Amino acid sequence: MPILHEYRRLHPGSAALHAEAVTTFPSGVTHDIRYLTPFPLYVERAEGARKWDVDGNEIIDLVMGHGALFLGHAHPVITKAITEQAHKGTHYGASHRLELEWGNWVKRLIPSAEEVRFTSSGTEATLIAIRLARAYTGRDRLLKFDYHFHGWHDSVMGARYAESDVPRSAGVPAATLSNTISVPQNDASLVAERLEEGDVAAVIVEPTGASWGTLPLRPGFLAELRELTSRHNALLIFDEVVTGFRVSPGGAQALYGVTPDLTCLAKILAGGMPGGGVAGKADVLAMIEFRDDAGWNASQRVAHPGTYNANPLSAAAGAAMLSFIAGGEHHEYVDGLMAKLVPGLNQVIERRKVPGGAYGLASYFHVVLGTDCPRPVGGIEWPWQNGQVPARMRAPLGLALKRGMINHGVDLMGQSGGFTSTAHTEADVGKVIEALDAVIGEMQAEGLL
Repeated sequence: MPILHEYRRLHPGSAALHAEAVTTFPSGVTHDIRYLTPFPLYVERAEGARKWDVDGNEIIDLVMGHGALFLGHAHPVITKAITEQAHKGTHYGASHRLELEWGNWVKRLIPSAEEVRFTSSGTEATLIAIRLARAYTGRDRLLKFDYHFHGWHDSVMGARYAESDVPRSAGVPAATLSNTISVPQNDASLVAERLEEGDVAAVIVEPTGASWGTLPLRPGFLAELRELTSRHNALLIFDEVVTGFRVSPGGAQALYGVTPDLTCLAKILAGGMPGGGVAGKADVLAMIEFRDDAGWNASQRVAHPGTYNANPLSAAAGAAMLSFIAGGEHHEYVDGLMAKLVPGLNQVIERRKVPGGAYGLASYFHVVLGTDCPRPVGGIEWPWQNGQVPARMRAPLGLALKRGMINHGVDLMGQSGGFTSTAHTEADVGKVIEALDAVIGEMQAEGLL
């Protein structure tokens, strides 16, 4: 297969490191999404919009730290904040000024943020948010939506497939699974039916749709969730790990004007360093408070330790990031790049006469090949037709697209999408479009399309 052959030819160093890695790590990787056959890409260094692999190949990066690097790799503002703090200490085992500065920026930007609690990751952020909701409401059940990803802890299973009320995951007890309900997104009547049972503590949702907008939400659905959860005394949790500070300085809740009870944050929050958090209503976050009540502290308070919560390095990077992007002008720039990229990708798909399309929101995009997908007209967002969401790309096509784009110097997030940053340029956009054109031609030559 030419695409696979070229991938092997260009990346012998990555192949050699992977051969070593499989003796140390399961499948040779340290994150599920980095698993790629016959071997993943190994990167030596990165700067701005580019990274260089161990074989010296220069690559336009659309992974951008899984969406965390809004300013690109090694941005001087973030690098300066981290290096200055590193000289002062990386972990005090005590409170410090930077955590307060960081938290105040979250409160200033995120509409729901009356109070904040920092964690070390997005998974931890959704974990503590769900625990807070259960403690606050006195209910056990969680309602989520098929394909929506909220991390890998037991309450959300880490599944990216349709669950439809039959959640499953190896290693998670059946008793735990029984407290999680998963339903198709966009069906408000089904949500209402579940909430009427009176045992749901919270509804958690990715506010732009499943898998950072791969399957977009129907317009108006968030407002319906807000009304339904309020009516039935359940909490509404926005998982803004990806969308927070990206689709607008105030996240999706600011963009759409719907304020949840709790918001889960990570990625951009910590400026590319490890870090997450939950922000929301003060009376809900008060479940973490210590009180002058031994009974409360022992049995009612939600305990939340964490060695690296609000560590000085993450706080320095996070405060620098949020203060730098608060004005919104950087969002206008990266969104403008996407407004050129998505139409350009669709022009290639149309010219090549293959089924598929590209769509996105703000500064991220998705590509579908090999199946019909309506293309945006006059914008980048997926055009709603009869309430249907776009079909997912078949795995063999996604794998070929991922390898082929790397061969042509572009690394996608997963197999079918990516993020722009302030470090990308219009010239980079043009190169990505050219790469897709070349790869589709190669896929056609191999009979994949």
